[in-house]
Amino acid sequence: MSISWLLLVYRIPREPTAGRVFVWRKLKQLGAIALQDAVWVLPKTPRTQEQFQWLAAEITELQGEAVLWEAEQLYATEPEALRQQFVEPIEAEYQEILAALNKKDRDLSALSQRFQEAQSRDYFKSDLGQKTRDKLLSFGGG
Repeated sequence: MSISWLLLVYRIPREPTAGRVFVWRKLKQLGAIALQDAVWVLPKTPRTQEQFQWLAAEITELQGEAVLWEAEQLYATEPEALRQQFVEPIEAEYQEILAALNKKDRDLSALSQRFQEAQSRDYFKSDLGQKTRDKLLSFGGG
């Protein structure tokens, strides 16, 4: 299956540093992966495209430069490596949520929030995500 990717390439002034921090936090919140220093990638979906377009506009407002690319991976030594960089942290997060659900003093509200945040970055619809959702729902959360 061929995956289309979005690449955000940007340059932003070093000062004030708040702008750089804002952009970095937003990229992390989206679950983007850094291919190079200022080259970040996400799988192409309507949501990720909209989010990257907004971020590119914000970078421009911060006196920076941004270019948004759509690409397909034509060759890679390990073709699944990029996809796995998105899958592994999400599955680890789902594992942590499942482990927390098995504790007596679980905070269903907080775990439900964590699940929703993880799910927003689960671009490849992990089976573990569905299992986590089902477990949350069995407690009345989610």
